[in-house]
Amino acid sequence: MSWTERHPYVFAIRLTDARNSADASARVVPAGADGPLVADERVAAHCEARGTPQAGAVRELWHPDGPVLVVGVGAQTLGEWRAAGAVAVRAMTGDGPLRVLLPAAVPDDAMRALVEGLWLGGYHVRTPRTEAVDVQLTGAPTDGAEARLRAAIEQARAVASAVWFARDLTNAPASEKNPAWFADQVVDAASGRVDLSVTVRDEQRLAAEGFGALLAVGGGSATPPRLVEMSYRPPAARQHIVLVGKGITFDTGGISIKTREGMKLMKKDMAGAAAVVAATLAAADLRLPVRVTTLAPLAENAVSGSAYRPGDVIEHYDGTTTETTNSDAEGRLVLADALGYAVRDLRPDVVVDLATLTGANAVALGRRTAALYSHNDDLAAALVSAGEMAGEAMWQLPLPDDYTDLLRSDLADRHSSPAGGPGSVVAALFLREFLGDRVGDWAHLDMSAPSWSDSADGVLSKGATGWGAHMLVRWLERQGEAG
Repeated sequence: MSWTERHPYVFAIRLTDARNSADASARVVPAGADGPLVADERVAAHCEARGTPQAGAVRELWHPDGPVLVVGVGAQTLGEWRAAGAVAVRAMTGDGPLRVLLPAAVPDDAMRALVEGLWLGGYHVRTPRTEAVDVQLTGAPTDGAEARLRAAIEQARAVASAVWFARDLTNAPASEKNPAWFADQVVDAASGRVDLSVTVRDEQRLAAEGFGALLAVGGGSATPPRLVEMSYRPPAARQHIVLVGKGITFDTGGISIKTREGMKLMKKDMAGAAAVVAATLAAADLRLPVRVTTLAPLAENAVSGSAYRPGDVIEHYDGTTTETTNSDAEGRLVLADALGYAVRDLRPDVVVDLATLTGANAVALGRRTAALYSHNDDLAAALVSAGEMAGEAMWQLPLPDDYTDLLRSDLADRHSSPAGGPGSVVAALFLREFLGDRVGDWAHLDMSAPSWSDSADGVLSKGATGWGAHMLVRWLERQGEAG
């Protein structure tokens, strides 16, 4: 089984009526701060005697009708519902089905978050699980509630598909993953989706069209670079959004070679490209009324006689030049070509790029938070809000002009990685150079740190997290609603 052949929905999640189904298997009962959310005397007595489990925690309870897992949902925020789903599914024994009992009045956004947690918490690298999960309503739903809840499950399905795809792409080993392989996965995934098309530029077309930085970064590898362009064009769209994701399928650092420790996780250096591609697939699945063009510049940054060198001057798609002072600052180079193409040829309303760009991201904000840069505070606030809904944190950092002089070069229009200055900020300022008249409608997310987790925690799996895919889906939904 290849990394992306498996079906993303490992659990057959069904919305059923608890009054008309057998209850011989393990049940999950959510409990809020004040006790269980469904009527069950034994569970209520247990919570009164031992206390309600904390949000995101699970406790197994003996019950004459079979085992009961009491999961804490705390104050019942979306994050707490999502965490409850993740902890419940990880407690599955494999004897399924698991039955999640909910009050009939559960809000549809809570249902969506719970099911997202069930699917996302159930992710396993190469070892999919196939047990069933029945989500059962206790009591009679109000008019229209069941339809809304079924719609919430389908929304969760689209999110789960996107995040699983991004995780699978990022977890794939570099021995299998190269630019051509990545492009093939995207083409296969997009096949059959309505209003969605994919164009792949190979090295000959990249050279003919002037993508000099992408060619330079990929020039040292035996596997040439690619540029994937995915276009989702629903008829009702009134806004055009361009998403750009860094797609370095493996990063040795090039001539400026990394240390062993610095290199061992560099198969994840395409996590930004994985996130933007996956989010676009979800937008098509949800039929969101917003036009999305997604660009994934793909290259392997390798060491060889044809690798680009520190001190080389390269020409970008937009005609400007960069002196490459550090071949391990390659991500901003390939993004620059894609951003220049987006601004000149695609004429978007909004541009958002995601990149595992700098180690400074983790130094500044830790392992779970991305750095956000934008001159548009409304755009930044919308992305932060979408991240809060998705459980993907980011923090806005400044773009001070004080450091722009560091970018200036005697040989070219700019340096790629000048000495001095905060690394993540300077990298963002470098990218800003390629936005032209769209600089006020651009946001950059440096998400190197949260793209990987050393352990399973909540909805996060060990390994690739798929960070950004869920957030982008939530943001695109809001953009579609706003028109």
